[in-house]
Parts: sequence; structure tokens; C-alpha cells
Amino acid sequence: MRRGLSKLAVVLVAVAALCPAMTALCPLTTAEAADTTGGNGITWGPCEEDPAIECGTLTVPVDWSKPYGDTIDLALARRRATDPSARIGSLLTNPGGPGGSGVNDVLRAPGFSEEIRRRFDVVGYDPRGVARSNAVVCSASVYNRMPDPIMKSQADYDRWIAYNRTLRADCRQRTGPVYDHVDSVNVARDMDAIRAALGESRLTSYGVSYGTLAQQMYAELFPRRVRAMVLDSNMDHSLGVRAFQETEAAGVEDAFDEFVAWCDRDASCALNGRDVRQVWQGLIAKAQRGELYYPGVTDRPLSAHNLLWLGVVLNEGPAWQLLAQVILALDGGPVPSDLPPPPGNGPVGGELAELPTAILCEDHDLSVRSYAEYERLLRGANRLAPDMRYNPMPMGDMPICQGHPVNNPQHRLRYTGTAPLLLANSLHDPDTPYTWSANAARQLGPRAVLLTYEGWGHGVYGMTECTTKAMDDYLISLTVPSRGLRCPATDDGGRR
Repeated sequence: MRRGLSKLAVVLVAVAALCPAMTALCPLTTAEAADTTGGNGITWGPCEEDPAIECGTLTVPVDWSKPYGDTIDLALARRRATDPSARIGSLLTNPGGPGGSGVNDVLRAPGFSEEIRRRFDVVGYDPRGVARSNAVVCSASVYNRMPDPIMKSQADYDRWIAYNRTLRADCRQRTGPVYDHVDSVNVARDMDAIRAALGESRLTSYGVSYGTLAQQMYAELFPRRVRAMVLDSNMDHSLGVRAFQETEAAGVEDAFDEFVAWCDRDASCALNGRDVRQVWQGLIAKAQRGELYYPGVTDRPLSAHNLLWLGVVLNEGPAWQLLAQVILALDGGPVPSDLPPPPGNGPVGGELAELPTAILCEDHDLSVRSYAEYERLLRGANRLAPDMRYNPMPMGDMPICQGHPVNNPQHRLRYTGTAPLLLANSLHDPDTPYTWSANAARQLGPRAVLLTYEGWGHGVYGMTECTTKAMDDYLISLTVPSRGLRCPATDDGGRR
């Protein structure tokens, strides 16, 4: 973090980011807005990891309401369009998380079809508070004192409240002022600064999972600056804490049901012929007794909470073959050669630990007033998810958010732009339930179109030719799919 923008540049970038909310300050045309950082505010150079890819930084205010204050440098990476003569512009991408690095995504693989890479510069960025963009960090010694993520009494609730005061003070001291400004509204304003610095009059973007929330905020704040926006596997920012946890529980249970149904009908499943639910419940009971160990890990038992993570991460692809093999291994069977790392979070070594959960806490009011209220939430989730119990991702994050200031509380979306928006989701998504994208599409109004993938997994771009072509056609030529388009699942799901 540093100071460094000239006063003029700071004012212009800040005004561009605050419009159209401050209409009195916004007589700019979109072309003029694109020049607010001179079109060259990003310092580009070859990436250290891959010189064929460009890496750069863009300086933005820590607090957009105080443009003369502290600044941070946002990290970006760019793959240039492979056919400059056919280039349309820049495609800004956000991989979600919270905590996902857009720079790493661009460095790892193109991620998009050949035609998208031919027509667009693909630009990834690390959102503020993530990775190279002033990550939220805490002392590992404090982080490793985190209580059990599932509370069982009022004493546990009180312990979390006290611990959170210590954790936040430490993380704020370690991270700096940006700690209090990592919500998705601030990220949306950063997106507009990136758009302007790239020289684009309007934004073309793709976001997946948590990355859709920053896009939704962008559509609300800057409706006239949207060219095309793909929102893949959406957050539903209108949900209170109870609806948030219960829809997540129902979604992860639905994904587990699909896995069980596949295993029952497919002889290639390692658990075919057995009662999968019974095996799973037996593992949960063993974990609750502290008697379950992940293959190759002998120094600590696998908790029931971390066991549930298998039902999330191995349903995201989905990777049903591997999920069945891992469950069998935990039940005493052979260990698969491609065994994934132990699920869940273990102790962190070194001096610092990253805490992207702070982003979630600033975007969602997940507070409860007592253990009794928390227990009612947990019971509601258990009722909807008899096998998975709850989704361990949001349920495990919720205690960290107790007492945390919320900058961007939940609200219904309002989009007043004329550019169409394309939303997409699979029917059986363990992370962002289909109902979330359906609700977000309704809130965004008649300009929003929802593409349904009638299959499984999280993130539907690249899932099938149908889903990919619909998104590519929209990004390239602004051709919106017919309303109600449903892309059929092209295989049984378990072999991916």
C-alpha cells in the first residue's frame, strides 16, 4: 500500500468510479470516462512466471470516498488477443472465492475458447484483499488459535466473540487500512478503474461464483458502462443469514443425492452395490468419535466438519469416480493413486495466514445474537440436508463473521441499464444453488437472461458445447440466448 496518484488522476478516477451515483459530477460520455486514467494507467511488463503473458499494476484508492488517502496496487495479468485484426477489446475476468486470484488463472491456462482468445485480450486481476493485491493477512499464531468452526454451546459462542476481537485487531494491523474496504462494492469500483485504464468505453466481463457479486454491484453502480457481462453460477445477495444457510444446505444435499443416484446405477462406481448413504453416515459417526483418519495422515483425526468438504469439492466438477474411491478408502478400502489433499483447513505454518473470509464478512450480515439462534440455523440446515448436514463452507465461515462490520449488506439487486446480462447455472450445483441464479435473474429484471445447464457441477462455462457457445456468442456478437434456453447434460456426470 502506498500513496502515489497525482491529485488530478485521483480525482478523475474517483469521479469515474462514483458515477452514475453522483450524477452532478458526471457529464462525461463513456468515451471520456475511458480516458480518466489516460488509457495507460497500468504499468505492463512480461510476467516473471511466463514472459509471454503481461503482468501489471493499477493504483487505486483504499477508500473510494477518500481519493486523496492511501492507495493500493491492484495486480493484473493479460493474454493478448491472438488475432489483433479481429480484436474486440478486453475481457475482464474474476474467478471468485472469495480469495480466488485472477492473475493465477491467466497464468495457469487460457480458460476460454479459442475464439474468445482470438477476439479478446483476456485480463485477470487479483481483487483487493487477495493474493498480490494487498491480501488480507493475519498472524499465523493468532489464526491457529481459531476455535472449532461448529459451535455446540453458549460458551462456544462467547469464545468466538472474544476470539474475533483479537483476530480482527491482528488482521487489521497486519493488513493495513484496506482490511476495512475489501467488500464487493469497492471491487466493483476497482473494476471500473481497470476498465478505464484499459481504454474501454464499456466493460466486457466474465465472473464465476463469488466473482458474480462484484459484477452485480458493478451493474447496479455503472449500468451505462456495461457492454456484456456473463455471470456464471451466481451469488444471491438478497438472502438473510437463515435463507443463506438453508439454501446452501439444500444445494449441497441435492448434489450429494445426484452422486448417490449415479453410484447406484453405474457399475463403475467403487461403491456400486453398497448403501452409499449408510457408508457415509458411518464415516460421519466415526469422525465425530475422533476415530477417522485421512489416508496418509496419522497425526490428527479427520473431523466430521472437514469430512463434509469432500461432498462439496468433489461434486464441483463433479468428480464422482474419485469421490466414491475416497469414501471407500476412508472405509478401509484401497487408496486411489490420485488421492486429493486432506479436506478442510489445517494449521498454517510460517508467520502469516491469509483470511479471505473477511471479504465475505463485509458483504454479508451473517450475525446471530446467541447460541440459541445459531442452533436454530444449524437445525434448519440439518433438516434440509440429512446426509450432508450443512454446507461446510458458509457454515464454517459464519463464526468468523460474528461481530464483523458489514459494508455491503444484503439487498435486492436493481439494474437500470439497457445492455443485456447473461446468467448461467447448473441444476445441481453444490456451491451456488440454481435458485440463487434464478432469483438474481428475476431481481436484475427483463434485461437479464438465465441459461440453465441440466447437469452437475459448479461453473458452467466450458462444461458443454451448448453452454460455451451461448456465452461466446453473447460476449463476441452480443447475441443473447433465447429466454429459457436449457443446455442438456452430455454425459452421466461421474466420468469428468
